[in-house]
Amino acid sequence: LLELRPDLKVLVMSATLDADPVADMLGAALITSVGRAWPVDTRWLDRPVAKSQRFEQAAAELVLRAVAQTDGGVLVFLPGEGEIRRVQALLRDQLPDGCRLYPLFGAMPFAAQRAAIAPDVRARKIVLATSIAETSLTIQDISVVVDAGRARRARFDPGAGMSRLVTERVTKAEADQRRGRAGRLRAGTCWRMWTKGENGGLAAFPPAEIEAADLCALALELALWGAGTADDLNFLTPPNPSAMAKAKDLLNALGALDGSGHITSHGRTLAALPLHPRLGHMLTLGGPGAAPLAALLSGRDPLRGASVDLIERKQALSGPGQFPAAERGALERVRTEAKRLARLVRGTGENLKWAALTALAYPDRIGLRRAGEAPRWVLSGGKGAVMQANDPMAAAGLIVAADLDGDAREARIRLAIEISEAELLALYGDQIVWREFCVWSRQKRRVRARRQECFGALVLSDQAWSNAPDTALAQAALDGVRDLGLPWSEAARRFCARVALVRTAHSDFPDLSDDALMARLEHWLLPFMANVRTEADIRALDLLAPLRLLLGRAQIQLLDRLAPAHFTTPMGRKTPIDYSGDAPEISLRLQELFGVAEHPSLAGQPLRITLLSPAGRALQTTMDLPGFWASSYRDVRKDMRGRYPKHPWPEDPTVAAPTQRAKPRKG
Repeated sequence: LLELRPDLKVLVMSATLDADPVADMLGAALITSVGRAWPVDTRWLDRPVAKSQRFEQAAAELVLRAVAQTDGGVLVFLPGEGEIRRVQALLRDQLPDGCRLYPLFGAMPFAAQRAAIAPDVRARKIVLATSIAETSLTIQDISVVVDAGRARRARFDPGAGMSRLVTERVTKAEADQRRGRAGRLRAGTCWRMWTKGENGGLAAFPPAEIEAADLCALALELALWGAGTADDLNFLTPPNPSAMAKAKDLLNALGALDGSGHITSHGRTLAALPLHPRLGHMLTLGGPGAAPLAALLSGRDPLRGASVDLIERKQALSGPGQFPAAERGALERVRTEAKRLARLVRGTGENLKWAALTALAYPDRIGLRRAGEAPRWVLSGGKGAVMQANDPMAAAGLIVAADLDGDAREARIRLAIEISEAELLALYGDQIVWREFCVWSRQKRRVRARRQECFGALVLSDQAWSNAPDTALAQAALDGVRDLGLPWSEAARRFCARVALVRTAHSDFPDLSDDALMARLEHWLLPFMANVRTEADIRALDLLAPLRLLLGRAQIQLLDRLAPAHFTTPMGRKTPIDYSGDAPEISLRLQELFGVAEHPSLAGQPLRITLLSPAGRALQTTMDLPGFWASSYRDVRKDMRGRYPKHPWPEDPTVAAPTQRAKPRKG
């Protein structure tokens, strides 16, 4: 609604809306303006671009094809400056005589942008442009569009807390907008670098800005208006809850919100500044002296392609002659913006250096260099960052990253500044804390007890915790058991198998399966971990004693009666019973069971007996010893007498005396 005079108001509406009811309601005249559109012939690829072909090569080939089959200026849509430069290099020596290439992207000097837009009466114009040319901008002499089908947009990554540029397929709406550039002045042609069939797979529209943008400024505005949450307002597209939570976390860190989420007086100051809250916070605390840095960080980098060091930008602002490659237009815009910002803050500020100022704006991007030769840092917010190995700042130990590409795995640093520990301590000394912990190191396979001086995710100092509590050490050792598994001995395994057998009839017995025991380690094993520190200590643990304590005295007595640990032979020798199979089992030399006429059993279940030769080899497995004596024994006796003549093989073993010895020697 535009108010031109007190008595004259004009309501401007989109052509996609029905304006008649609104005009009737207001009692206003309806004026319609219809834009003029020339017809545009759309041409598609016959087949999709091969996956093995480079994007720039395919785009250059399509441009040459369009130039050969049409006349008039050509507007080529590419996703970014890098692609424009590479396609320009491919086309430079292949275009016909009379054609001239013009790049067009936002970071170009203004004069070069004007040259790309202005008519060229001496040559056929080929303009390689980003989506900057999708708008209502009319480029003279253009009647042909080549759309490479890619768009680059900023997407905020809540997990990384930063925006990153992603290259995606264009949407149908963007493709239609680009196509229309060919019909602004006369009938034209649009070449698309995809097939007609692929067009159906394109999204209808690009994402709404609220779906892809950093929501920190929005969260601050909502707090300023008194809205408790974003749900208090009726958004056409509601903001992402995760992104809103990250934005509020940052505002809390900047002191713009209090613990209950309400705006503070500092937050009101930030909301009044025409800057991102990060830079507004820096400007408010740093005073007018922070204005040049705020202007620089809020605009385009005037030293593109130089070192990432912000100090070089500061030097370029004070003396541009030192940096011939600096974009003078960009430097002048930074100076002009710095003067404007300096007038918005009062006082002299704290007269901080640029490193401290940058750390005020990016408390979550203070980076500590990782061990190793590669220039890699861990950031105070928990993410990783990397720098080109040949950058002069690659050896810096402590930095503040002011600009990152937002890569989800390890962001590449585009702007940074070195900061000292003294500066960090002066700014955030109240947030630097000592943390003490005992953990199981899966790499070292031992308990690590450390004291660390930390700022966020940064470990500024790391030392041994010599007086760590025994309970913490034991708990860490228990994590070692979870890592390595329970150190089973044969005795402990047999005990658990005995309990499992009795538990089938007595449900009050505990579950001693591996899963159940691992789930209750603190309950039964923790008291036995006092002196356990290493993998060797864990391997040497005797589980039998703590496992027995899981049973009461009465249960132990019942267990020993129903499922004893040993079988006592007729000679009084104890042999362990194996409960791991489907039936309890023992292995004995055949001669030890002479005279046994009734098969041994446990809890009403017969023992499985493996009968061994004098050499300890299995002869027969039976669960019916009397039946064996009456049948198979004869064949065994016939075979074994010849092999082991020194051992007794009586005709009737049921009446013979058990023995472990050979026959006595004859005098």
